[in-house]
Amino acid sequence: MGGLPTQNSSALALPGLQQNQEPEKAKLAAESKPKKKICCACPETKKLRDECIVEHGEEACAKWIEAHRLCLRAEGFNI
Repeated sequence: MGGLPTQNSSALALPGLQQNQEPEKAKLAAESKPKKKICCACPETKKLRDECIVEHGEEACAKWIEAHRLCLRAEGFNI
């Protein structure tokens, strides 16, 4: 039973585990990934926020800025 090297069975199982987990990770990433581009998400709150900032300045528009952030988070963006 010559000089063939033996491999640990746990070392053989490890690549199989990684292959099984990768599709699961990809599935989770796809579920949490936004379906739209950030520039196209929440056009209503974006318009109100932008108009307010142009007319009154950023400090006066905190409620619209926060409303837009909440909308983007609801769409799946990490803001």
